[in-house]
Formats: sequence, C-alpha cells, structure tokens
Amino acid sequence: MGPSTQNEAPHRVHRHYFRFHAPHAHLQSVFGDSWFGNKAERFARFFGTPTFLVAQTIIVAVWIGVNIVGLTTFDIYPFILLNLAFSLQAAYAAPLILLAQTRQADRDKALAEADAQHREDLARASIEREEIAARETEQLKQLLDQNTRLTQMTQELVRRIDELTSDIHRRLTAV
Repeated sequence: MGPSTQNEAPHRVHRHYFRFHAPHAHLQSVFGDSWFGNKAERFARFFGTPTFLVAQTIIVAVWIGVNIVGLTTFDIYPFILLNLAFSLQAAYAAPLILLAQTRQADRDKALAEADAQHREDLARASIEREEIAARETEQLKQLLDQNTRLTQMTQELVRRIDELTSDIHRRLTAV
C-alpha cells in the first residue's frame, strides 16, 4: 500500500457521516412525507411555541375586550363564538399533534436503529483491531525471538572464527 492509499483510507470512512442512516432513508412515516404531512407537522409544532401562546392570548384578550366595551357585538357575553373557535381549534390541534408525535416516533425509531447498527459496527471494528494488534504482537515476539537466536548464532560464529583465526595463527607462527 502506497502512502497516498494509506492517507485516503481514513478519510473514506468519515466522508459519509450518516452512512448508518442510509438504509432507513426509504422509510416513510405512517402519514407519509407529503406536503400535507410536512405542513401539518410544522403547524402542530407551532402550537407549543411561546409565539403561538402569546398571539392567542392577545387575540382572545382583544376579542373579549372589543365585545365587552361594545365596539362590536358579534360575540357578546358568554362568548359562544369564541368557545366555538376554541372547540374547532382543539378538534384540529389534537390530530395534528398526534400526527407530529407519530412522525417523530418513526424518525426516532429509525435513528435509534441506525445508532444501534453504528455501535455494533464500532464494537466489531474494535474487536477486529484488537485481533490485529494481538497477531502483530505475536509476530513481533516471533521476530524478536528470531533476532535473539540470530544474534546468538552470530556471537557463536564470531567466537568460532576467533578460535580458528587464533589456531591458524599459532600453527603458522610455530613453523
């Protein structure tokens, strides 16, 4: 493996951060991913915002104030039209909120499955790295043992060559 291949391998793994979510991309929520479903979900999410609560409070206060002061009499006390508007709002809000919760539950389930797959893959990769490290450690031990044996053999050969050289020198000088 050349240096460029080694440098590219780690980057390839991290290019697609949501690769474990890809198998779930085809899943749609129970209500689908249609225009209506998306708009209904956004509207249902808006019901729980401070903006909605403040706006609704202001509208109700103005509605009641205008009718009590007498600027108009389209909904005099006991404010039956206002009660009807609240009932209508509740009739639509409840299913929209349930729709949003169902869609969110579907997304959460898909993300949880993808995260579980990611954790399993990380655990599997960790085990593989540990096995590779154990094999490499064993290979290093074998190489060290082999190096030690070669060093001992070299020392023995050096000692033997020294003896032979001394023996040849003695024989040549004795003549």
